[in-house]
Amino acid sequence: MSLIAPAVPAQAESLLDPYAALRWRLELVDQQGLPREATASTLRLKAGVKAGPWHGFTAQVEGEAVARVGPERYNDTLNGLTGFPVVADPADHLLNQAHIGWSDKAVGSVSVGRQAVNLDNQRWVGSVGWRQNDQTLDIARAEVTALKGVTLGYGHAWRVNRVFGPRSPQGIWRDTDIHLLRATAEVKPLGTLVGYGWLLDIPGAPASSSATFGGRLTGRRPVGRATLLYTAEVARQSDRGSNPRDFALTYLLLEPGIAAGPVTAKLGYERLDGNGQAAVQTPLATLHAFNGWADKFLTTPPDGLRDLYVDLAVAPKAPGVPKGLALRAVLHDFRSTNRNRPYGREFDVQIGAPVGKRVSLLAKAALYEARGFATDTAKFWLQAEAAF
Repeated sequence: MSLIAPAVPAQAESLLDPYAALRWRLELVDQQGLPREATASTLRLKAGVKAGPWHGFTAQVEGEAVARVGPERYNDTLNGLTGFPVVADPADHLLNQAHIGWSDKAVGSVSVGRQAVNLDNQRWVGSVGWRQNDQTLDIARAEVTALKGVTLGYGHAWRVNRVFGPRSPQGIWRDTDIHLLRATAEVKPLGTLVGYGWLLDIPGAPASSSATFGGRLTGRRPVGRATLLYTAEVARQSDRGSNPRDFALTYLLLEPGIAAGPVTAKLGYERLDGNGQAAVQTPLATLHAFNGWADKFLTTPPDGLRDLYVDLAVAPKAPGVPKGLALRAVLHDFRSTNRNRPYGREFDVQIGAPVGKRVSLLAKAALYEARGFATDTAKFWLQAEAAF
């Protein structure tokens, strides 16, 4: 009897793709009005396996574990250390993704299970990849791609697994009735046109229940040696389901830009209207990516939010400069949409670069200067990530 296992055919081996990623982050927060400064050192391990495609079928299972490394000198939203600023990365371990699907390029795709869902720029639906624990949806999704240049999508989610983790009272929104409708079309020479409807009924957070319908256009055009960039989006949001308020409010985004060589510059105007009682909200978004990295506007104030910003990114390519080095700086001016009151200003900056094929490093800072909303806040991050 042979003790040597039979060889697995190469085709069978390719059906399984295991992976893992480690991410360490140091986050420092100095927030006026709190007696202590936060120091949060956390380590995340994400590991899983992807299966397929096999006759169009795929599957993925992924686990995630977050651990504190060093002293507990921050409010993780669960430990009761309210004298420290919040760093929403509590220690935990959980099933992050588990889903199956089927796809055909000529027809479309379907999937069901726990998934990280990122739509467009993640302003309305995203997985909040910046935090150590992802936001995922328990969802059934379908996309039709039978028409050339057109994609029709629908998803129904019955549970939202939030970044705070299952031990938090707000870590899971159960029994949700969420419908995500989205259509995209390539409109030459303008660019990509997206129409959407987000229908949210969230019993665990009634004020986040809403119906939002809108459209988005993104495109780019050559202008001499440079490239003109443009994004325009408008939407209308109203109350839905368990929301106790009655409102109908507008969302607007205008973002022209230009790319020339290693430099990309954008001027943005984003408006989330408010009437003093309610405001446009985006509870499923990757919120950290919008309205400043200091996270002062994760919930839109009742008087709304107007964010006027300049975004400058540089990817230098020159002898002696590390390959892949990227720098970015963003300056925000925040005001209310109702009564046009000043909120504050913020300056954000980051620098990042890969180290070899599997490791990346990042340093990042945010400085919020309050002028009528919240309090002065300074944040700084160091991060190292390795993927295998």
